[in-house]
Amino acid sequence: MKSSEQRLVIGFLGGMGTYATIHAFKQYAEVFDAAKEWERPRIIIDNRCTMPSRVRAFLYNENVELLVSEMTESVDNLIKAGCSKIILACNTSHLFLPQIYDKMPEAREYIVDIIKMCADQAAGDHMKKIYLLASEGTIESRIYQETLKAKSIKCSVPAEAEYGNLRKCIEAVKQNTYSDQIETIFLNLVNREECGCILGCTELPVLYEKYRDKVRCKNIYDPVKQALIKIKEDYGDG
Repeated sequence: MKSSEQRLVIGFLGGMGTYATIHAFKQYAEVFDAAKEWERPRIIIDNRCTMPSRVRAFLYNENVELLVSEMTESVDNLIKAGCSKIILACNTSHLFLPQIYDKMPEAREYIVDIIKMCADQAAGDHMKKIYLLASEGTIESRIYQETLKAKSIKCSVPAEAEYGNLRKCIEAVKQNTYSDQIETIFLNLVNREECGCILGCTELPVLYEKYRDKVRCKNIYDPVKQALIKIKEDYGDG
């Protein structure tokens, strides 16, 4: 058993959206499987669903200052609460990490960059080509494409005309409302490339779990789950 000073405490900045955060909490319980509850690391979740839209902040420069301020405040609160590592449960929110670090440089030591971690995993798996499903903000920012390119991995994305279908999938999870149409749209997207697919929006792994028996893609990358696995490996038994 590690001392209280050394023990792992995981922080989640969630609410982006809430059902994705619930799913991430479920993944935490699965990754840190335990015979007794006290064998798991402590987890602290700030489900800050009142924050402005990350996608609109990037695409339209809408409420950027407020968003960065609220994200920074939440990170600061999680650190003060004793968190060792912090996961932002939203891929698009990572576009604002530079502004967060400008306001709070020490946050670099705590925040787990799930996008870089996902690219590292894909490179470790010797992937040469991968398909990205994400919000239009994440896709248009090219944050995944450039991070993967630096590791000699070619990244393809849906056409702009398909952004509407991506939004339908994401909103279905946010509203916890599913239909045959959503199933068809998601499976058409995720099964397009057999080589590998990054679920680069935290709502999409919820759909993957729901329809996984019909998913043909061989390598599915869920950045939040991979971050949890890496944290577990780094900290041992927590």
